[in-house]
Amino acid sequence: MRSAFLHIPGDRLSLAELTAARLDGDVVGLGEAFAPADLVETAVLRASSLTSLVAGMRDAAFAGMSAAWIHGAGDAAPETHELQSASGRRLRAPASRRIIVHDPALDPADVQHLGGVAVTTPERTVIDLLRWPVTLPERHGWALLMVQADPALVGRAATRLAGMHHGPGYHRTARFLAAHGAGPSPS
Repeated sequence: MRSAFLHIPGDRLSLAELTAARLDGDVVGLGEAFAPADLVETAVLRASSLTSLVAGMRDAAFAGMSAAWIHGAGDAAPETHELQSASGRRLRAPASRRIIVHDPALDPADVQHLGGVAVTTPERTVIDLLRWPVTLPERHGWALLMVQADPALVGRAATRLAGMHHGPGYHRTARFLAAHGAGPSPS
């Protein structure tokens, strides 16, 4: 569900009109949309600004770098957005260099809905950012931004990690969390 405050290019106004309004200071770019310049940026608004990326993908949940941005890390949305299945069904993402689809289905406890948009919880987001392959080194930076913004997140993520299977990246994630105050990491 998209916020009534967001303007999607081509919906009510063209991209040229929205760009002109941005130059005039009336709107600012937010994710894949534009929002009034004086609107308070919330997680729900950030999530809503990305709905055009998952149009027709009802089982998609934003994960990784996208979820980190939605939860408040960073000022600008990532160039590459990450998705996971919130239902267990395989996602069929459009062919785009801007979208990465991760195969593992999410546990329902790891998904929350912000304004009708499925997003991984902050705890799961930090874990995924650290455990997924390091092919995108900026993932570590997003995880760092999240734990700097919410230091209590480290303990919650460590508790969630302890309840997960020891899969790829488990020890790398545990070491990061331990280095940021979650207690000793497993060897």
